[in-house]
Amino acid sequence: MERGRWGWIVPDGLWEIAEPLLPPARVRPQGGGVANIDDEAVCAAIVYVLVSGCAWRALPPCFGASKSTVHRRFLIWSRAGVWGRLRQKVLGLLDGHGLVDLSRAVLDSARARAKRGGELVGPGPVDRGKNS
Repeated sequence: MERGRWGWIVPDGLWEIAEPLLPPARVRPQGGGVANIDDEAVCAAIVYVLVSGCAWRALPPCFGASKSTVHRRFLIWSRAGVWGRLRQKVLGLLDGHGLVDLSRAVLDSARARAKRGGELVGPGPVDRGKNS
């Protein structure tokens, strides 16, 4: 995305990386309908929501797309694996320039409830850690 249109929210060069990763627009077999909203504007709106933390329903109208259109496209692109491939592509480009530093890393884990297990489990949620 060039600096002028969406440069205030989308980093330079991100659109050029993301555009080839997007699935083709769905064509209606019966024809007609309204033209698709510009993918670049939708991408900028998605970045805005993700960066700002605002709710989809609070999306400002400056992007020229409705909140439901932007959210629907976000879901379509998510199911198509766009975000994972975009992450890999960006990390590859950064690594190619020596800008990836893995001296610090964050690990994510899943947690599951330990049903009736553990030594420090009390009789109720209030009593956790007490011997029973």
